[in-house]
Amino acid sequence: MKKIVLRTILFALPRVLNLTAWKQPNFRQRLKQKNCTAFVGLLDGSIGLTLEIKGGKVRSRNAKSVEPDVSMLFRDIPTALKFLMPNPDQGDIIHAAKNFKVITKGPDPLVVWLMQTLNLSQTVGVSMGTPVADGTRRFTTCTNGGPLFVYVKAGRVLRVTPLEFDADDAQGWEVTARGKTFRPQRRALVAPHAMTLKSVVYSDKRILHPMKRVDYDPDGERNPQNRGKSGYVRISWDEALDLVATEINRQKRVHGPGAITFPMSSHHQWGNVGYYLSALTRFANLIGFTRVAANPDSWEGWYWGAMHHFGNSMRIGVPAGYGGVEDCLKEAELIVFWSCDPESTNGAYAGFEGTQRRLWAKELGIEFIHIDPHNNPTAQLLGGRWIPVRPQTDAALATAIMYVWAVEGLYDKDYVAARTTGFEEWKAYLLGQTDGIPKTPEWQEAETGVPARDVRALARKWGNRKVYLAAGMTGAGFGGAGRGATGQQWARCMIMMMAMQGWGKPGVNFGCLQLGTPVDLHFYFPGYADGGISGDLVWTGNAVNNYQRMPHILTMNPVKQMVPRQQLPDAIINGHASGYLWDGISQEAQFAPFTYPMPGYSPIHMIYRYGGSAFSTITKSGRWIDAYRHPSIEFVVNQSIWMEGEAQFADIILPACSALERWDIGEWSNSGGYAHHGIAGVNHRVVTLQHKCIDPLGESRSDYDIFTGILERLGLGALFTEGGSELDWVKRVFDGSDLPNHISWTEFCRKGYYVVPPERPDFSQPVDMRWFAEGRQKDVPEPHPLPSQFAEGFGTGVQTPSGKIEFVPEILRRHTADNPDRPALNRYIPSWEGLGTALAGKYPLQMIATHSRYSFHTSSDGKNSAVNHVRDHRARIAGHDFWLLRINAVDAKERGIAHRDLVKVYNDRGAVICAADISPLMVPGVVKSHEASAEFQMVDFGGETVEIGGCMNILTPDRPQTRGTSSMSPNSCLVQIEKWHGAEQFKLGRAHTGIAHE
Repeated sequence: MKKIVLRTILFALPRVLNLTAWKQPNFRQRLKQKNCTAFVGLLDGSIGLTLEIKGGKVRSRNAKSVEPDVSMLFRDIPTALKFLMPNPDQGDIIHAAKNFKVITKGPDPLVVWLMQTLNLSQTVGVSMGTPVADGTRRFTTCTNGGPLFVYVKAGRVLRVTPLEFDADDAQGWEVTARGKTFRPQRRALVAPHAMTLKSVVYSDKRILHPMKRVDYDPDGERNPQNRGKSGYVRISWDEALDLVATEINRQKRVHGPGAITFPMSSHHQWGNVGYYLSALTRFANLIGFTRVAANPDSWEGWYWGAMHHFGNSMRIGVPAGYGGVEDCLKEAELIVFWSCDPESTNGAYAGFEGTQRRLWAKELGIEFIHIDPHNNPTAQLLGGRWIPVRPQTDAALATAIMYVWAVEGLYDKDYVAARTTGFEEWKAYLLGQTDGIPKTPEWQEAETGVPARDVRALARKWGNRKVYLAAGMTGAGFGGAGRGATGQQWARCMIMMMAMQGWGKPGVNFGCLQLGTPVDLHFYFPGYADGGISGDLVWTGNAVNNYQRMPHILTMNPVKQMVPRQQLPDAIINGHASGYLWDGISQEAQFAPFTYPMPGYSPIHMIYRYGGSAFSTITKSGRWIDAYRHPSIEFVVNQSIWMEGEAQFADIILPACSALERWDIGEWSNSGGYAHHGIAGVNHRVVTLQHKCIDPLGESRSDYDIFTGILERLGLGALFTEGGSELDWVKRVFDGSDLPNHISWTEFCRKGYYVVPPERPDFSQPVDMRWFAEGRQKDVPEPHPLPSQFAEGFGTGVQTPSGKIEFVPEILRRHTADNPDRPALNRYIPSWEGLGTALAGKYPLQMIATHSRYSFHTSSDGKNSAVNHVRDHRARIAGHDFWLLRINAVDAKERGIAHRDLVKVYNDRGAVICAADISPLMVPGVVKSHEASAEFQMVDFGGETVEIGGCMNILTPDRPQTRGTSSMSPNSCLVQIEKWHGAEQFKLGRAHTGIAHE
C-alpha cells in the first residue's frame, strides 16, 4: 500500500507544480529562474521520478534517459512519505536528515533552489496583509520599540502607525486598587524610535549595491592602512560573494577557523529569524570562528556585584519583577527612582506601556522621589522630589541611608534575622566599628553633594513607608549607576537596602510599574535570545524550550578561543587580551579568566561585521580605528543596511535590506533567554508577523539570503537553509509556538498579529520574592536557578550558599580575598576617575552618557532619519546634525558658552564636537549626553582631529570597574569643555558647499 501511495505522490508532483505555477504568478517566476533535472526517489532506484524544470514548466522524464543535476534520495519508503506527504512533521524530517536517511546530491546552489521551490509550492498562495479602503494594503511589523501597521501602495511604504486593536482581539486585564479600577489602552504605545522606521528604510544613506574598496586587491596589496580613507567601487553580487567565500576558505586553510571573528552590534532589527542570535549564529557556527565574549553591558554592576547577595545568575543578577503592577498599585506608598528613567528607556523594548501605569500611581497619591544627576524626563513627567547626586557616588548615599536605618531601627528586624546572613558584620561597617568611620549622612555629603539633612529626611521617610525601589533601566535592575567605577557597589547596595526593608512583603519590592503586568506568561512564543533558527544550545536560550518546540539541526562552533568584547581592539593591536566570562549558568564562572590567543588557535585575521554600527557602543571607541587598520587584519567584510559607523572601514560591503523588505516573526518585548518573561513589561502580549512589505531596495538582500549565498559557495547552503526560505522558517517558528492553538496560519498571514488573552482573573500572578518573605517554596514561573543551585530543598531559598540573602556574600569571600577592589564586605571605594582624583584638576566636569529616548542604540539614529529632526536629540547647524551636550548654565557661563554653541568635549582620549544644550536640569559640574550615535566622522580642523558625529564613547575609559571583571565603566568619565575654535571655519566650509547655516 505504501508503495502505491509513494508512486501516486511522485506521479502527481509535476502536475501539482505546474498547477501552482498556473495559479500563482510568483511561483511561475520562481520556476523560470533555473533549468534543471532532479531525481526524487528511493536510494536503490526502485521507485523514483525525474523532474525536468525548463522555461518555467515541469515535466516528468524517464529516470534512465537523463543524468540528473540534483538527486533527493530516500533510504526507504516510510522516510520518503514523511518528506513528501502534505504538512510533514518537522521532527521526523530532521531525524531522517541527521541520520542520513535522506541524501541530496548535486551543486549546493541548485539543491537549495530546488528544495526551497518545493517548499514554496505549499505556501505561495497564502494572502498577506489586509486591503484598506484608500487603496493601500496594511501589513504589520515589529520593531525594538513595538509593533506597527505598515501601509503600502504601489510597492512603496506610505506611512507607519502604532498597532491598534480591533473588536475581535482579546480584551485586556484590569486591576482594582484603593477603590479604583484601571484598564490599559487597547493599542500599542510604542517608543518614539519605532516611528522612524519609514525614514530609515528610505534613507539616502542606504547601501544599495555590493562594493569593494578601491585599493583592496585580494591577490596583491590589500592596503589595510587605508581602511576608512579610500573609497569604494560597485561590484556584482557574484563577485562579492565569491570574494567573501574564497577568503573564508583561505583563512581556514592558512590559519584555521579561529582566524575569523564576528563582532556583534548592540541589537539590530527585531525578529526570530534575522536576529544575530539566530541566522548569524547559525551562519557563524557553520564556518567556525573566534567568539567575541560579550560583557553584560546592560547589567554590569548587577552581574559582577549584586548577584552574589541573592543569586538570579540566569537573569544576570537582576530581580524578576513578577506581579509588581498590582502589588505596587495596591500596597506601595512611595516609589524611589534611583538612576531610573523609564520614560526614556521604555523598559528596553516596551515603549510607553509603563507610562500609563505610572500615571495611575500618581492618581492614587503614591509619592515619587528621583535620585539622579539629571532631572530626567520621568522626574519631569511625574513630579516629586529630585535629589541630584554626583555621578558614581550613589553607593555612598545608599550606605548613609542604611546607616540611619541601622541607628534609628528603621529596618525590618524580623526579616533580617530570618531571611539574611551577615547583617551584624555589615552593621559594624555602617557604624564605623570596622574602620573607625561612621557612615553618617555627614560622611557622604562631600562625596555626593547631597546635604546631610536631606539624606536623613529621605532615610526616615523611606524607613517608615512601604517602598518600591526603581533601580536602573527597568526599575528592577539593568544599567543606570551600575555602569561606572562604583557600579558594583551601587547595585549591591540596592539589594541590601531591600533586604533591610523586607523585600517581598506587600508593597516592598523592586520596580516602577514597568514590569509585572498580569499577562498570560504560560502562552509559549520564543524570544529573540531563545536562538531562533541558530541551532545553538550553548550561547542562546535555545535549550529551554525552542529546540524541543521547533526541531532543527544543531550547529556547533568548534573553536574554543574567545576574545573579550571590550578588549577586541586591544587584542588585535597588542596581539593578546584576557577577560572574565559572562555565564549565567553559575555564579562562580565569572572568576575564571580566559586569555586570547588560546594555545592551538590562530589570532584573528578576518573580521565579519554584521548589523548596526557598534563604534559608539564600546568604550574608548577610537581604538577601533587602529584595529581595523592593523596589518594583521587581512580582510574585513561589513554586512550593513546603511553607510555609517564602521561600514566605512570594510574591504567588501554587502548591502543588507531592512526589516520591511524581508520576512520575520516576533513578539513585542519578548527577549527570552536571560530576560525571561520580559513580556510582562507590556500591557498586551502581541505576536507579530513581520511582513515583507516591499521588495528590497536597489540590490540589497536579506541577511538570510546573503548568508545562504556565501554558504552555497562553501557547500553548506542546504545545511544552513534545511531547504527553507525565510518565510518557511517563519512558519516553523509559528508552528513551534502556541499560536496554532488559537489562530490559523492563513488568518495570521492576513491579519498580521495575534493578541494573547491576559491571565485568568482567578489565577492571581505570584509577586516576586513574596514566597521568600513568607518562607514558602518558590512559586514564580521561571525555570531558574538550576535544581543543583538550591542550598536547601528544591525551590527553597535563594541561589546563595546559605539559601538566604547575604549581606556579606560567601562567594565573594571565597574568591576575591586577594582583590582589594572587590571585597566581600561592600566598602565604599571612590571612583578611580572621579572628582577626588588628580585628573579632575585637568578635566573638572563629570560626563554621563545614557540611552537616548529618541533612538535605540544606533538603529534609528543618524541616516538623515526622522529622529535627527527632534531638537532634543540633535541640532542642525550649518547643515550638519550635531549631537547634544546638556550643561548647567553656571558651567556654561564660566566657559563663555551660549545655547547651541558648538563646543569641544575632550580629554586625553579624544575630542567630540557637540551642540551645547544649556539647561537647569543638570547640576553644576556634571554634563549629560547620550551613547550610541550611529554616525562616526573624524575631521581635521586647525591641526587637530575631532569627531563630529557624536561618538561620545571616544571619551570614555576602557578600564573595567574592578580588577577581575570584564565590566565597562562609561559613566566614570572626566572631561573639559570649551567653545570650539574651529566652528566658524566649519560653518564657512559648509557655506562654500552650498549648505546654509540653520
